[in-house]
Amino acid sequence: MAPEDGTGRPPTVLAVPNCSEGADPDILAALADACRIPGARVLDRHSDPDHDRTVLTVAGHPMAVQEALFRLAETCVERIDLRWKRGAHPRVGALDVCPLVALTDADAPLAGEVATGLADRIGRELDVPVFLYGALATNPTRDRPHDFRRGGLDALAEEIDAGHLTPDAGPPRLHPTAGCVLVGVRPPLVAWNVWLPHASLAEARAIADRVRESGGGLPSVRALGLYLPGAGMAQVSMNLEDPWRVTPWMVMDRVRGEADRLGVEIGESELVGLAQRGVLRGPAPMSLGLRRFTSADVLEAHCPALRRDHP
Repeated sequence: MAPEDGTGRPPTVLAVPNCSEGADPDILAALADACRIPGARVLDRHSDPDHDRTVLTVAGHPMAVQEALFRLAETCVERIDLRWKRGAHPRVGALDVCPLVALTDADAPLAGEVATGLADRIGRELDVPVFLYGALATNPTRDRPHDFRRGGLDALAEEIDAGHLTPDAGPPRLHPTAGCVLVGVRPPLVAWNVWLPHASLAEARAIADRVRESGGGLPSVRALGLYLPGAGMAQVSMNLEDPWRVTPWMVMDRVRGEADRLGVEIGESELVGLAQRGVLRGPAPMSLGLRRFTSADVLEAHCPALRRDHP
């Protein structure tokens, strides 16, 4: 399954699973521990109690990463009950989304093998339905996570029960406490939040609407305007799906421009997870308002084997 990469070593694969828990310290420790097995490493963990979400970055030998992700799914099913979740971030699963990241096109076939094997195991062994997305999507109208989250968990359950939507693995129904899992293969992205210390929820939503692609903003940018009660402020939460073409600096300029238009003050920003070194070339990252930015926020600093030249 894992051909050598020309160095005599099997290739390293990368995954960025998102779990629907961001606060309970015991559960957070269990999620990370589930992924720490021989051959796989947890490079980063980002937890947010207001989003009620944890993003892990896992890398290693392909079979080890698949096993680590399966154990993570198993832990999510055992420890997370969606019926009590009220976080700001949309979700449809305890292990909500589990992308294998293809840093280049050449990485996609192996990432696809790991992902499809994982989906089969989750569906068969954990009795949790799995939908494939991204490069593995079997339904062209549902190739991104938001295509499944739209309308929420209840709407998704109704579509499955009515026979309008069939999982790619597992039972034809949602799990009563764990929902479903979205497993896919996608290119690398930058997950990035900008804080708005004195803005209202309506203002945050207005900025997000004008920044994201679907609102006529920047290509390949997805954005939500949120209010996070624990932090006591609003936020624009974004995914930059093609950060080499639409860079963080381009997006920050647009966010600043829309905030200025509304008379809203921009605060600090934060990365969720890690970013490739090349994406952050150019002006100093601190010019983006990134708080506490260090080399530890760079993917290759944790795992040089994942270094790729951008085509």
